[in-house]
Amino acid sequence: MLIYKRIGVTVKSGLEDKSQAVAGILSILQELGAQIFFDPERKADMPEAAPFPAYTTHGDIDLLLVIGGDGTILRTVRELKDFSIPILSVNRGTVGFMAETELHEATTILPQLLSGNGVIEERSILSVKAAREGKIIFEGYALNEAVIAQGTIARLVDLQARVQGEDFTVFHADGLIISTPTGSTAYSLAAGGPIVHPSLAATILTPINPHSFSQKPVVIPSAFAIEITVATKANKFQAVNVFLTVDGQVYVPLQGGDRVTACGCGKTVRFLRRKQDTFFGTLRAKLKWGE
Repeated sequence: MLIYKRIGVTVKSGLEDKSQAVAGILSILQELGAQIFFDPERKADMPEAAPFPAYTTHGDIDLLLVIGGDGTILRTVRELKDFSIPILSVNRGTVGFMAETELHEATTILPQLLSGNGVIEERSILSVKAAREGKIIFEGYALNEAVIAQGTIARLVDLQARVQGEDFTVFHADGLIISTPTGSTAYSLAAGGPIVHPSLAATILTPINPHSFSQKPVVIPSAFAIEITVATKANKFQAVNVFLTVDGQVYVPLQGGDRVTACGCGKTVRFLRRKQDTFFGTLRAKLKWGE
């Protein structure tokens, strides 16, 4: 008996062999007797989706099935209006740290998970805002990270950091990554940050190529409010371009004096997982530890 009967489906844009992958998943869902609804933004690009209605709101579905890699999951979370809807991901990307199952496992794993043989894992997200002269110019959520960094010009930026209203430091670096535990295995890891278990309520501050050897990654409680002010000004050669990037998919140009705030907002994204904790197994497999 299905616990999740109304299944929404969304697919990575530009997915190779998309039709074959989607057709296989839809066939499994139909055999299970699920009601299938398709992502309205991507339904037109999928001939296989034609027989199925689009979901108009996330209230139409019990679960959202994502076919793609981590980037597709990040896009899905950004578009999600109702964080109570669980997400089940079928990996068709490359690394796939957040995916629960691979496409070749779907025939076996999907019936088990949709029938209740799974657990809900909650991942914390960051509330991110950018303000200029007191006016909000961006507001959204990050599942992985918010990055404040210089653009194409190889020049350091000064980022004044405050934590819980207290002066912390001025990062003189290529930029700063403000990461969730989920994002600790993404850009933060590549920049030398620690791997943090996703069950921890934490935020990781990872400077990118800091000018000072004393500035190292710092892990703080997720409830602490972080405030970053762009202190870099134009110099006699060329203005330094600074951008706020959210989950690698949203880009906001910043100016000197702009202020970015980030905080664990108490909201979580819910993922449908197998009963066992697969985080360490995922690390071994994806990072090829022990090979």
